[in-house]
Amino acid sequence: MNLASEQAAVPAGTTGRHAMVVHAYYPLGETRVEREAQALLEQGIQVDVICLRDAGERPVEWVDGVQVFRLPVRRSKRRGFAIQLLEYLAFFTLASIRLIGLTARRRYQVIQAHNLPDFLIFCGLVPRWLGTRLILDIHDLMPEFMAARLNRSLDSWPVRLVRWQEALACRFADHVITVSEPWRQTLGRRGVPLEKISVVMNVADERIFSYQGSLGSQGSPGGRPAGPPEDGTLRLIYHGTIVHRYGLDLAVRAVHQLRERIPGIHLTILGKGDFVEPLRQMVAEFNLEDQVTILDELRPAAELPALIRTADLGIVPYRNDPFTDGLLPTKLMEYAALGLPAVAARTTAIETFFGGTMVHLFEPGDVDDLARGLVTLVEDPAYLAQLAQGCRRFNEQYNWTRIGAAYVNLVRRLGRFRPAAA
Repeated sequence: MNLASEQAAVPAGTTGRHAMVVHAYYPLGETRVEREAQALLEQGIQVDVICLRDAGERPVEWVDGVQVFRLPVRRSKRRGFAIQLLEYLAFFTLASIRLIGLTARRRYQVIQAHNLPDFLIFCGLVPRWLGTRLILDIHDLMPEFMAARLNRSLDSWPVRLVRWQEALACRFADHVITVSEPWRQTLGRRGVPLEKISVVMNVADERIFSYQGSLGSQGSPGGRPAGPPEDGTLRLIYHGTIVHRYGLDLAVRAVHQLRERIPGIHLTILGKGDFVEPLRQMVAEFNLEDQVTILDELRPAAELPALIRTADLGIVPYRNDPFTDGLLPTKLMEYAALGLPAVAARTTAIETFFGGTMVHLFEPGDVDDLARGLVTLVEDPAYLAQLAQGCRRFNEQYNWTRIGAAYVNLVRRLGRFRPAAA
């Protein structure tokens, strides 16, 4: 695209430029990136995104006002550690080169690198010399992620190496963003000054995930009465990454265990990941083709509410490990925004943020406890209605209108953006 057409596509009133680097597909790969980009764009800040390129995608494209630059790197289906490291390095190299070229023409005020990996922040080395400020957006704590993936302790040498690169990345960045206060405190204990870290939670965008819009004629999130569905069904839904540590095999086993007690039970799983095929094999082994639907695909955020509203309960059956224990699931916040109660594993982060609101908690890894919880929710209408009301309490405290505004103000202060024209 030539410079004239680029300039024509920039929204009127633009006050500066902001670049994002993310090792994911855009816009489907990372809802957080899309939400932050749109928040900036709505306030007159032009956003460019450098990301992966999937099959059939164009290398350069405008998506809802954001210019997307896709690099010829794809996620490897062979998920070995060495292959993934090579993939990270290839993307880092190409992103660094692309960012230098773009910076020469556009002079970004702020560049925001989204992890994983943390070292993507060093793509901004040359722009930083030219005065650009750098933000490291930590979606996941890499040491905990690697400890869980490699089944190693946080003190093992491979994980200590990852902690070292995390420390260097945080030191190099002008500011660090993470997704929850517990993770902010963890980074603080590792030596990152707390005043350098801000929390931007992955709450749902209420313009898309609307509580009011989700209420049907019968008063429930999916348009059905709260409590045991009159047609004898219990519809569960999970959407997001499909990997072993997220416990979806436990959900399938619970459905298998309850298929006679709750004949109409059904589980829908939407997403992509390296655990899709093992799940399908399990479904076939248990003859659950009528009870479990696996949709191996990604969908735009705007399409998710319609699917979620068909369910009676969300389900987040995470296993508990050093990574998932501190993970605050975006999907739970999207269920809350739609007024949908959920059943979820009792991890530290989930219990801290969702305990006493819209979630029934079960012990991580315990299929029997999960099954008991589902039976309780089906047989106790008052309890299910209480959880549904808890969604409102959660949404009043955590919403994107407030959190998104704080994020935009942070970027403006850091980048010293000039005020928008009146």
